[in-house]
Amino acid sequence: MLSLNKIKEPIAPVMEKFESHFRESMRSKVALLDRITHYIVKRKGKQMRPMFVFFSAGLCGGITDASYRAAALIELLHTATLVHDDVVDDSNERRGFFSINALWKNKIAVLVGDYLLSKGLLLSVENNDHDLLKIVSTAVRVMSEGELLQIEKARRLDIKEEIYFDIIRQKTASLIASCCACGAAAAGADAATIEKMHQFGEHIGIAFQIKDDLFDYGPEGIIGKPTGIDIKESKMTLPLIHALDKSGYSDRKRIINIVKNHNTDDKKVKEVIDFVKKSGGIEYSESRMKEYQVKAFEILDTFPQSVYKDSLRDLVQFTIERTN
Repeated sequence: MLSLNKIKEPIAPVMEKFESHFRESMRSKVALLDRITHYIVKRKGKQMRPMFVFFSAGLCGGITDASYRAAALIELLHTATLVHDDVVDDSNERRGFFSINALWKNKIAVLVGDYLLSKGLLLSVENNDHDLLKIVSTAVRVMSEGELLQIEKARRLDIKEEIYFDIIRQKTASLIASCCACGAAAAGADAATIEKMHQFGEHIGIAFQIKDDLFDYGPEGIIGKPTGIDIKESKMTLPLIHALDKSGYSDRKRIINIVKNHNTDDKKVKEVIDFVKKSGGIEYSESRMKEYQVKAFEILDTFPQSVYKDSLRDLVQFTIERTN
């Protein structure tokens, strides 16, 4: 599998230029805010979202100044949602770094999230990027609805596969879909192409989330995060949903009881992991993940050959083969 740095090579100068664009888009005259936004930039992740924006722009007409604004808008609004999520989840860590609320407390974290949100909105409005703003604002609304749907359903642990796909389509796939749609829109693509790229991104986002779900089942020591986390948080993911769907009444009752009432017991959590593995939950989830990968490739195949097309194919491959 190609590394992310290798995949990024065709747009390496673009990504460097984007870094300064993104830093500039967060700048503030308030010293505390500047210190916090500097900390946010310093702990940036894989930057897959800007990559999807730029590759999609290249595929659909070319990378323009609007492409940089689209990538910055998505990163600003996404970062705002992550800062708020950490407050909601009372989380002290993100990607191995202290969260904003852990270092500066909840009140400041909420205000920083609000600030980032406003900077994204202003970036679009001041440049008349109303089409980009509409795409990303819709994604943020859909993400919020997905989170609330998951909270509502998680209380009863009775999520069916159909509801699961609704949740991940909203929570995860909507943002990657908006990256690809914004890339196309920033390149001046027509409405049909923008919609096609939105669909492409949605398929990738669903495959990405299923891959994330599979990390919960190991193998420990090889993947980049501990196993059993979703079970400990009583999250109903595809491997578990499928395993429960195929099980008898007594097994189902026993496993749901563990997830609901004994999810802090490592021995019990391992029992759930073993149950899912024996029930074919892993294989089934992998097949569904690959199904969405194929759907994404089918859309990609409708575009003419280019370095951007090759890079998007590699990036999709990376999302389902990554180890963290």
